[in-house]
Amino acid sequence: MVPQFFRPSSYQMGGYPGVSGSSTGMPGSMGTVPPQVTSGSPMTPTGAVIQAPQQQFEQSYVENILRLNLGKTGTFYMTYENNSQWNAKVFTGVIEAAGRDHIIISDRSTGQRILLLTLNLDYITFNEPLVYQYPGVIGNPPQGR
Repeated sequence: MVPQFFRPSSYQMGGYPGVSGSSTGMPGSMGTVPPQVTSGSPMTPTGAVIQAPQQQFEQSYVENILRLNLGKTGTFYMTYENNSQWNAKVFTGVIEAAGRDHIIISDRSTGQRILLLTLNLDYITFNEPLVYQYPGVIGNPPQGR
């Protein structure tokens, strides 16, 4: 028989104060697992996680902005390092497609299609308003000018 002073009454099964239901005495074998919490999720004072709906927004990359503006005419300013014939070149055309590393434009007067690498892109100008959706903002921001 074990003397009472070695076994305080606050110890329950498993030998851990305030822990019950463990037959192995090992931490982590208690049967209840705390809920997984998404980073930044709010919690109530009782510890319950409030699940906010996930919003899906396109990230603000050139390719996504160009995809929102397919069919618009732009002037594309490109530079090509170590090119002895031309270091900089300007292309004007209608945006047909945009990918992660390229832009496809077409010249309406000639029907020629041009594949531009975004690696060489400096900037683009447009003579009309653009459709632009900044991450976290639904729709276009109000035009204040």
